Amino acid sequence: MKVLLTGANGYIGVRLLYELLKADHKVVCAVRNAARLSVPQEIRDQIEIIEVDFLKVELNQKLPQDIDAAYYLIHSMTSSTEDFDQLEAQSAQHFVKLIRETDCKQVIYLSGIVNEDKLSKHLLSRKRVEDILYTGDYNLTVLRAGIIVGSGSSSFEIVRDLCEKLPVMITPKWVNTKTHPIAIRNVMSFLIGVLGREDCYRQSFDIGGKSILTYKEMMQGYAKNRNLKLAIITVPVMTPKLSSYWLYFVTSTSYKLAQNLVNSMAIEVIASKNDLAQRLGIELYDYQEALTMAFAKIEQNQVVSSWKDSMVSGRFKYNLNKYKQVPSYGCLKDAQKLAANDPDAALERIWSIGGKNGYYYATFLWKIRGYLDKLLGGVGLRRGRTNPTTIYAGDALDFWRVLVADREGKRLLLFAEMRVPGEAWLEFEIDENNVVHQTATFRPKGIWGRLYWYSMLPFHYFIFAGMMKHIATGK
Repeated sequence: MKVLLTGANGYIGVRLLYELLKADHKVVCAVRNAARLSVPQEIRDQIEIIEVDFLKVELNQKLPQDIDAAYYLIHSMTSSTEDFDQLEAQSAQHFVKLIRETDCKQVIYLSGIVNEDKLSKHLLSRKRVEDILYTGDYNLTVLRAGIIVGSGSSSFEIVRDLCEKLPVMITPKWVNTKTHPIAIRNVMSFLIGVLGREDCYRQSFDIGGKSILTYKEMMQGYAKNRNLKLAIITVPVMTPKLSSYWLYFVTSTSYKLAQNLVNSMAIEVIASKNDLAQRLGIELYDYQEALTMAFAKIEQNQVVSSWKDSMVSGRFKYNLNKYKQVPSYGCLKDAQKLAANDPDAALERIWSIGGKNGYYYATFLWKIRGYLDKLLGGVGLRRGRTNPTTIYAGDALDFWRVLVADREGKRLLLFAEMRVPGEAWLEFEIDENNVVHQTATFRPKGIWGRLYWYSMLPFHYFIFAGMMKHIATGK
């Protein structure tokens, strides 16, 4: 079967791509930017990639006519706190318009559970998208999920951040709201299982795991799984805005995502009973089993995708291609070079920079810079990196975004998503003489940008020189 996969760069999309290929389907990935599809070359060689921005579809844009089915996985919740619902509706309308010109028989949409009369803006938006998708000429199948538990999912990472960092929590009353978590492995089974199933055409199904828990019980369950001591004190006075700031400063989430999540957490989300799991032969997992499977992937460095690698986790939402050519005019630079003792080992250190590995020299200063960035409303260092040794263009790396990750050409180019009065790049390259080049480039914005650069020069002198020495020599 030939399948169109939208949202292929997202947390669900990347994982579903692997599952579709495993099931021998032909896959067409629809992405805004083909260069930042975070999969290895051997996967790229097996798929077709097309560039489509469903927010602004051009008149001459077309989808492959011979597709048999499509997955609609486009969400905009983390991109805005005000108009994400309008963006989601617009994307859905454009999708319906383009898919009409194809042979598509089925569209599968992953939505959110909507079983209360009073819904959050987030859940109302998902329902509105569902209604728009039902207007198409194809057979729609909707799977409605609540909290998804898996390595790299936003829900899992938020609970992980809270429980690992705070042995005592003062929490808002929404922690007593009931929810219905589901393991990412079960989500994949449902998404693959309904594909081509005529008995699932033009129907909507809630999907949930075996456990129904409050958010408080989820955190307590996480602490139990990890053998952590955790005390939770609930207070009725914490407003949604304070709750959003609380999540933002303690966890790796963006403020916009935190605000939208808090608004949804007051709504009880429990899957309505149906027989879909039985029909598809799916064994549902409980919350503890989902946590155990997530940590098995983490400990084996097999996290396939993370919500943090989505562009909406950073400051720059869409096209970063214009930053791939590092400018020289009007820029300030710190350039270092040093011959590598072992070029392969030096390349490995470059490819492993950031995250838990740190920056090889004065990492505590990088951490201070990350805390300051978080206080200023930036992304900080908490995003880390999805994999400690593997990296792709488009990935998030602490407060950087990877623009170029050319291992064969021995070049890594990072663009700063931290709060700075200008634009900043950090580039590593190993030339044919096995000399490592490390270049920090800053294009200041006005007088404040120049003052910022010159005030940081004393730190740059030690930090960049020390980092260069360790990368090139390992000492």
